[in-house]
Amino acid sequence: MYAMQQDGDRLIWRSTDDLPAPRAREVHIEVAWAGVNRADLMQRAGQYPPPPGASEVLGLEVSGSVVALGPEVEKLQVGQQVCALLAGGGYAEKVCVDERQVLPVPDGLGLREAAALPEVYATAWLNLFIEGQLAEGEQVLLHAAASGVGTAAIQLCREFGHPCFVTVGSDEKLKRCLSLGARAGWNRHQGSFVEAVKAFGEVNLILDPVGASYLADNQRVLAADGRMVVIGLMGGRHAELDIGRLLMKRQRLIGSTLRARSPEDKGRILGELARHVWPRLERGELAPLIDAGWPIEEVEAAHQHLADNANTGKLLLRVAAD
Repeated sequence: MYAMQQDGDRLIWRSTDDLPAPRAREVHIEVAWAGVNRADLMQRAGQYPPPPGASEVLGLEVSGSVVALGPEVEKLQVGQQVCALLAGGGYAEKVCVDERQVLPVPDGLGLREAAALPEVYATAWLNLFIEGQLAEGEQVLLHAAASGVGTAAIQLCREFGHPCFVTVGSDEKLKRCLSLGARAGWNRHQGSFVEAVKAFGEVNLILDPVGASYLADNQRVLAADGRMVVIGLMGGRHAELDIGRLLMKRQRLIGSTLRARSPEDKGRILGELARHVWPRLERGELAPLIDAGWPIEEVEAAHQHLADNANTGKLLLRVAAD
């Protein structure tokens, strides 16, 4: 089979060994589309190695058709169209994944749309409702909200009754986020977001892929008993924490990643998506927002587009005709 191999600072689409037969609850998926994530850029730069035992090939989510089943698989069938959350390996003609990390393509969606679902909706759901423990009516601050995760989180906040304030990198992105259901927002190039968020009202939960450079201002707008869930390091690894504010307001700082979680953990998250999100996708109440797609051979263009923060929504790579 073919897979995208890293050779120094280059990525090359070339022949590699075929996958061994699936074991236990594993399935093989013939990939139609693969999602592009910032984690791919970090791994490529040597900053985010795959978990032990995971494929070295980039790619954390795919859509395609099931082509082989392990002996203990119960819920999937050969030929079924699915999407999958991976620990790696998505930039390839085939992937091997535990069935617990696989969901059927929602009715009414195609394989292209389905590839834009697993990583962003699992990340958004995990950090808003499981780690963040959003309660009825609580308000949310979403940073980098024009990303794939951000645009999914905006829609989840809208559908589940949580007013959200967004920060983005341009006025055009802000307009798009407002059209998805954000109540208000701020262009980060206009300076600190603090006063704008205070005018909106203190927030109970912050979903932050930026990290260090936003820590102090996040604390200033986070309400008593508020939670700050950090999911990325775009703004650096090190910052000063105001312990006094943390104590007096009973703020909670939560670090969260999805990739290295076990198949059991990922299965529980995807199970919640199947119950709460998939029906809304099928009814058209939620929708994947896709910015652009490229053939797998043009991966460099896709990565540069993401590195330039030029996207609003998800970026995809086409591996095979769907």
